[in-house]
Amino acid sequence: MTRRAGKREGFPSARGSNRLNAASRLLLIPVENQVRELDPKLLLACIAARHGFSSVIGSRRELELCIDSFPAAIYLSKSMTIRSLLFFRIASRLGHKIVAWDEEALVHLPPETYFSRRLNQHAIRYVSNLFAWGEDNVELWRQYPHLPADTPIHAIGNPRGDLLRAELRDFYATDAAALRRTHGKFILVNTNFNHVNAYGPDMNLFRPVGRRGGKARFGRSARGMSREFATRLANHKQAVFAHFRKLIPALEEAFPDYRIIVRPHPTENHTRYHAIAAACPRVRVINEGNIVPWLMAARALIHNGCTTGVEAYVMGVPAISFRATVDEEIDHGFYRLPNRLSHECFGLGELKSTLGKILNGEIGAADCAERQALIDRYLTAQEGPLACERLIAVLNELVDRQPGRLRAPGLRDLERWMLEQGLRLARRVKSRLPGTHNRPEFQRHRYPEIPVEEVRRRLERLQDLLGDSRRLGVEPLSDVSFRVSAGKCEVITMPAAVNGSQYRPGLTA
Repeated sequence: MTRRAGKREGFPSARGSNRLNAASRLLLIPVENQVRELDPKLLLACIAARHGFSSVIGSRRELELCIDSFPAAIYLSKSMTIRSLLFFRIASRLGHKIVAWDEEALVHLPPETYFSRRLNQHAIRYVSNLFAWGEDNVELWRQYPHLPADTPIHAIGNPRGDLLRAELRDFYATDAAALRRTHGKFILVNTNFNHVNAYGPDMNLFRPVGRRGGKARFGRSARGMSREFATRLANHKQAVFAHFRKLIPALEEAFPDYRIIVRPHPTENHTRYHAIAAACPRVRVINEGNIVPWLMAARALIHNGCTTGVEAYVMGVPAISFRATVDEEIDHGFYRLPNRLSHECFGLGELKSTLGKILNGEIGAADCAERQALIDRYLTAQEGPLACERLIAVLNELVDRQPGRLRAPGLRDLERWMLEQGLRLARRVKSRLPGTHNRPEFQRHRYPEIPVEEVRRRLERLQDLLGDSRRLGVEPLSDVSFRVSAGKCEVITMPAAVNGSQYRPGLTA
């Protein structure tokens, strides 16, 4: 299947229409980890449709490689790293407006390490508006020495936080009930050892040493870190990982009336957990669906420095941070928020005692005024307007301030042709690269195919909870990308398959 050239029926040729105006507003919403991000971003698409935006939501990899297929739009980036720079340059030349939040800024590294790892001084200059999780995130970004002085930062919360709120949590009620029927009473163990137990060895903090006495080379997880910090973090995570591998069978033995559900980080390797489960009949290793229904169905959560600890606190779910190994520089500088919002246990005996009290109903979720003040500083929009509503309000102002259009600056036909040829070459090359991060199986692991009927079903449930009776148009642009709109939209023609996904050209809402 090849992409049609020239003018596309239904909207003016992209060559002559690099603009965004009030009559035709498009929001591009990339998703990297499907189980974590898709549902909140579908909620954002619902809210956006109320305000006249149509949205394309799908695999980040596909949206970025096919950015030349879209008329000028607002692109909602989830990061501003050095890897974003080339894409930002191309997207801005094609007439797209870039706004951003940082998916990792809620539970973040110490400032200097965070800056070198998560922000790039050149990439951030392409971002017109920044969306922060809360005041802590705002202050973090304000410390960045290369932040353009005129960049507005909006403390609006995050769509992930919206789905933790009581009025929207029932979106997962059916899923939570199904989990209870399937697994009965269970204890949820969430792991986050992707720094040392990643899906592929090149994705760890350090790559395997090829020869005896050789110096370990940085892996992808160490990007932006000093060798000293990466080594300290790797040693700490390896020690905590070892304690969790002992913890899982110990929980099964200590609490025979409960099943133990191990939920690895989305980019972790599951092999070691499956080896434990093979010897423990009541242990299951599962990474399916969003975390919220699992928290709703679980009797308790056990973690160490995991964002799920924050989500559990907001939902009132009892959580324990198992800190059998302590490194105060790492734990306080990186994992302070989720650890502090949980019951903290520093040994297996203490954990068993605390967990027993939780299961017997003697104690509930960790709570006090100090903890509430902490979460209020980190997460905006726990009440009042949804984070999605606050975000769309900013985008409305952004569009209204434009005198009718956003136009690519001085982009000529030759320049556009060169950009399109470059992207076409990148699509071919990336689909053949042997590296773990680029292999099609890893892309499917992180963002598997989802049927359009399932997307429609989720959107209908969200619409019911929002009290919105209007019908949304939902059409697949590929196996991993969909358009959501409140009315008829322009035809969007996507290129041929990228890394195994099959594109369907010329669909309208």
